[in-house]
Amino acid sequence: MWSWIIPILTLIVGAAGGFAGGVFYLKRQMEKMQSNPEMLAKMAKQMGYNLNKQQMNKVQNMMKNQKFR
Repeated sequence: MWSWIIPILTLIVGAAGGFAGGVFYLKRQMEKMQSNPEMLAKMAKQMGYNLNKQQMNKVQNMMKNQKFR
């Protein structure tokens, strides 16, 4: 019986911990991008967008209005 319960519990705890860690990491990255236009430009370029200065300012203002905490 225990040979089935322990692996299942380990899987559930590991998945929950991984999810929480991923959310924490993503929030920190988004907070860093708020003040770093180079990171924003790099992310946009990876997604296939080229932002001009006006678009970059608009994105930065939108991100500053977001609350990531």
